[in-house]
Amino acid sequence: QLQLVESGGGSVQPGGSVRLSCAASGATLDYFAIGWFRQVPGKEREGVSCIRSMERKTYYADSVKGRFTISRDNANKLVFLQMNNLRPEDTGVYFCAAENSDYACGRRILESEFEHWGHGTQVTVAL
Repeated sequence: QLQLVESGGGSVQPGGSVRLSCAASGATLDYFAIGWFRQVPGKEREGVSCIRSMERKTYYADSVKGRFTISRDNANKLVFLQMNNLRPEDTGVYFCAAENSDYACGRRILESEFEHWGHGTQVTVAL
């Protein structure tokens, strides 16, 4: 059973950077599409970015394009989300998710398309 653990969250000032990691265990990541989502209290989970398995095509929400970069290291079962030029509205709990199909990763990054989830890591952007 695939398990995912996020790390790298914390507090940062506006304009700063944070790199999140998602470590997988229990299965190889090679055939999984990976997504990053974020959630704030009272709101639905929002798809931020995703990366396909083999072709590694990436997608981003409009709100993070040009600021966030998703990447993966299949050999070490890791996926990263580099977040630059952070804004207060980027605050939230960030989750990584995996699905054994690249169809889950497209222009619309939907929570319902991903089966496996981590427990999340908090990112707070504030002065």
